[in-house]
Amino acid sequence: MSAAPRYEVFAVPGIGEVAPGADLAKLIAATGVELADGDVLLVTSKVVSKAEGRLVRADDREAAIDAETVRLVARRGRTRIVETRHGFVMAAAGVDASNTPAGTVLLLPEDSDASARRIRDGLRDALGVRVGVLVTDTFGRPWREGLTDVAIGAAGVRVLEDLRGGQDTHGNELNATVTALADELAAAGDLVKGKASGLPVAVVRGLGSLVLTAARPRVTDPNDGIPASQDAENAADPDAADPGARALVRRAADDMFRLGTSEAVREAVALRRTVREFTDEPVDPEAVRRAVALAVTAPAPHHTTPWRFVLVESPQTRVRLLDAMRDAWAADLRADGFSEESIAKRLRRGDVLRKAPYLVVPCLVADGAHPYPDQRRGAAEREMFVVAMGAGVQNLLIALAGEQLGSAWVSSTMFCRDVVREVLDLPASWDPMGTVAVGRPAAPPTARPPRDPGEFVAVR
Repeated sequence: MSAAPRYEVFAVPGIGEVAPGADLAKLIAATGVELADGDVLLVTSKVVSKAEGRLVRADDREAAIDAETVRLVARRGRTRIVETRHGFVMAAAGVDASNTPAGTVLLLPEDSDASARRIRDGLRDALGVRVGVLVTDTFGRPWREGLTDVAIGAAGVRVLEDLRGGQDTHGNELNATVTALADELAAAGDLVKGKASGLPVAVVRGLGSLVLTAARPRVTDPNDGIPASQDAENAADPDAADPGARALVRRAADDMFRLGTSEAVREAVALRRTVREFTDEPVDPEAVRRAVALAVTAPAPHHTTPWRFVLVESPQTRVRLLDAMRDAWAADLRADGFSEESIAKRLRRGDVLRKAPYLVVPCLVADGAHPYPDQRRGAAEREMFVVAMGAGVQNLLIALAGEQLGSAWVSSTMFCRDVVREVLDLPASWDPMGTVAVGRPAAPPTARPPRDPGEFVAVR
């Protein structure tokens, strides 16, 4: 029986601080590390970026992220998952503000595959060894907690192993198994490099079969549209059959979640729940403004923009508004003949607004409404704008849920519009349409009982 497979991973001490223009291959060789044919070197992208002068002035890290971003994938608070110019989907476009001078940030290497090739070739020239090189960076992963290192650049290493068409130990055909060898190597190296130990380089030894010995000519396929002469050219070019880490980037056509699916849309709508108990955690005003930006994409009649949102951020204004609304409501109830005990009970329903960390007052502005001489068409015209306002409020609530904020729409401002306009100093044309309480939910919402859509549908 042959010996069980095994490998070892060890960090390379002595690299020190890397300055712009440094030759990483020479720095690694100068540590005295004894490399062997078939070793795989794992080099943290941060030192590659420093050597390549990717340190830039950026007092605003968010602006640097914008510059490196081609597509926003997801946002939670201040955290952005984006697609970078390189095709990577990652947090903050890989822009790193740690371990750099104040007022600067570190960008990813311009071309990590080219960086890996330079290190590989430099070590071959300096030490006479045939090694593979991976440039690594830290990624989060969908559906999994925690971070891990992955390969963003590769040279001389098999980055993928396609097992499709083979069989498992029981003879079952493998239909979907493609192993990300380079990412597995990167994660192994991170165990000995660490995040704050000053060890940016590691070596994996014992897996020489993953290191390309030379060009690996493709099997000529007469149906692939590539002439045999090109196959021969690939065989002669050491890098032609070495796609680097580019092979790990999923094509847009194969990305099931690139643009959002109907499942994602349904989930977004289902996140919107009425929340009446909030934590004391303050609400990020920018999250509310992002929600407003989505609210005003709702449909509206006559190409108008009938939505206005008053963001009640001043504690003093908040108290004056809620006190004035309370007094107006109590006066109405007394006029209706309710007892003081009954009035006090009803007023407690407004506690959700007092306890919420943040309030939004949506207002309808129907300046673009068409005038009609009769009540029937005039009423229908206003109803069009009210429907548009409801769509805007629903957009707001769904967008807040996407920011992981709970909300509750309360109709109270509609019953004392003059009072609200006076306290908030609003124009007479602004029509308050309720209040939205916003905050972090104090507890997960209870399960919503399913509703049969057939009960709400008439088919003709």
